[in-house]
Amino acid sequence: MLRLPAFTFHQPETIEEAVALLATDPAHTRVVAGGTDLFPNMKRRHQGAESVVSLRGIDALHGITESKDGSVIIGATTTLDAITRDEQIQQKYPSLVTAVASISSPVLRNAGTIGGNLCLDTRCTYYNQNEEWRRSIDYCMKEQGDICWVAPSSPRCWAVSSGDSVPMLCALGAEITLVSSEGERTLPLAELFRDDGIDYLSKRPDEILTTIRIPSPSGARTGFWKLRRRGSIDFGVLSVAVSGWCNGNTTDRIEIWLGSVGSTPVRCTASIAALIGKPLDDETIAAAAALARKSAGANPLGNTDFVPQWRGKMIEKYVEAVLREVAGLPRQRMVPRHGSEKWPS
Repeated sequence: MLRLPAFTFHQPETIEEAVALLATDPAHTRVVAGGTDLFPNMKRRHQGAESVVSLRGIDALHGITESKDGSVIIGATTTLDAITRDEQIQQKYPSLVTAVASISSPVLRNAGTIGGNLCLDTRCTYYNQNEEWRRSIDYCMKEQGDICWVAPSSPRCWAVSSGDSVPMLCALGAEITLVSSEGERTLPLAELFRDDGIDYLSKRPDEILTTIRIPSPSGARTGFWKLRRRGSIDFGVLSVAVSGWCNGNTTDRIEIWLGSVGSTPVRCTASIAALIGKPLDDETIAAAAALARKSAGANPLGNTDFVPQWRGKMIEKYVEAVLREVAGLPRQRMVPRHGSEKWPS
């Protein structure tokens, strides 16, 4: 049995208390809400902390509210299950519900939080093993070592960003608020991430993610598909999120984001440019999907499930499938199962 290392556990009741505790020693203190990522990582000695600050007792950090401008604000410690069950989220952002419902299992969605999913540790076949296994082959650069076992000649870590809510929230234009002893700052969610398997967040160690704001969808058509070996539990090896705004047959604006293909969520810039001002039809969708596979950062490596070359081909197929769904075109392949959902007839 893997056991947690010793640490001091704090349970503040206000954001101010939590920020003060974190500011005391940010380098050796971690915050936790659901604990579905941090505690297993601490058991496997991937991550350590002398102090852990729990955010679950802070009422101001959980709940879902609607602003006067139609945007929705979600507290960072709101559980994933609560998001999938919320009626206004279901109505306004159905593809976000699909994305969140694809995360792990019902038990973990009942404990895990949206803030935790955004800050999820990057993953890799060589990193996500127990301490004894990692020690036996020599540690990788993400934890104690100086080599990336996925790409031994590379000077950087290629661990994968796998937060399933992230691509959809980026496609929807979500913003986040970070709070520290120096005050608070708001930034687009996309700016939270860095293309580095080790230093994967721009959030400072003394900052706490408090809220996520999602703009009003205002007529957006959305879609989300995720690829993994099983229909639940497994982390994805690819996710595709699309939000599109059309004027008649013309695409005025569209966002296409990939997850689980690199150390950061990937915006398919070339695919987006190829679709602006054009109809979403068979020809334009096929061309945009082919460009998505060539997107900077979309370089599947041998650090997760399935053969990298096949995963790369699936980028093109899944982007095409989601774009067809957004355009209302006939489905050409089965939608992946998410949790307890049934295969479409």
